[in-house]
Amino acid sequence: MTNTRIAKISLITIAIAWGATFLPIQYMLKNINVPSFLFFRFLISAILLWIISFKIGIKFDKTSTKFGVILGIFMFLDFMFQTYALNYTFSSTVAFIIGLNVVIVPFLMYFIFKIHLSFNAILGAVMAVLGLFLLSGTSGLRLGFGEVLSLISAFAYALHVVYTGRFARACNIYILLITQFFTMSFLTLIYALFFATPSKNSLNIFGGFEIWLSINFIYMIIFTAIFATVIAFFVQTKAQIYLTPEQTSLILILEPVSAGFIGYFIGNELLSKAQIFGAILIITAILINELNLTKFIRKFTRRIF
Repeated sequence: MTNTRIAKISLITIAIAWGATFLPIQYMLKNINVPSFLFFRFLISAILLWIISFKIGIKFDKTSTKFGVILGIFMFLDFMFQTYALNYTFSSTVAFIIGLNVVIVPFLMYFIFKIHLSFNAILGAVMAVLGLFLLSGTSGLRLGFGEVLSLISAFAYALHVVYTGRFARACNIYILLITQFFTMSFLTLIYALFFATPSKNSLNIFGGFEIWLSINFIYMIIFTAIFATVIAFFVQTKAQIYLTPEQTSLILILEPVSAGFIGYFIGNELLSKAQIFGAILIITAILINELNLTKFIRKFTRRIF
């Protein structure tokens, strides 16, 4: 099995796993505000990965550290603008607009690095957006404040995917992720202290920074730190050495598909026929990109004519 095929399978697994964390994270966020949760999640992740890198003798270097900080800023902008957007528009609208990164990524690759768009990438992106529109249950879009914030989040996410692919090939992955996680934890702490609103179920430390005093919180924060952050982001970063950003963004759009079906089977959430069809479209879009539709059509037409 080639490295590219292993990378694709690994990324599909991570996307499905991220979708599976929606329900437990949703439960946690009823008891602790978003920036405080993200601070603990990424701080623990950074410390765990730093311990691992120290044990295996990896040393910090300026290039990996600098690029890790840049990726951490992109990640922070994605998370925070997404969170703010939820205060001004429907969650389905936010999910759909942020999913537009699957279209934004190929165009960023063209405008930043002059890499031309393939037919498969364009067709797959269009089908994925249509599928995401149906899956999100969005009945209509208007360009309000919440939608603008969602677009900024989508661009930040797309930039994170694009530059992760670039930096992963030139940097030490451990240092790239450690500095990224530390940057994320630092920025979310600042945000929590001065801009966040405290929740009712947690112990307020200062400003909007808080901690949920519960054994469930300890279990879930450790679980998300290890599996949904350290392992997941390591696999994604490693996979992007062998995959293009377009392939990465298309595969990662499986995350809302996974979340939708897990919510249906475990969380007793309802899925309409349109949403199921949307999920099928997204999976088809990934298959089109994987099977290389252009080559298939050429071979098929040669056999006929």
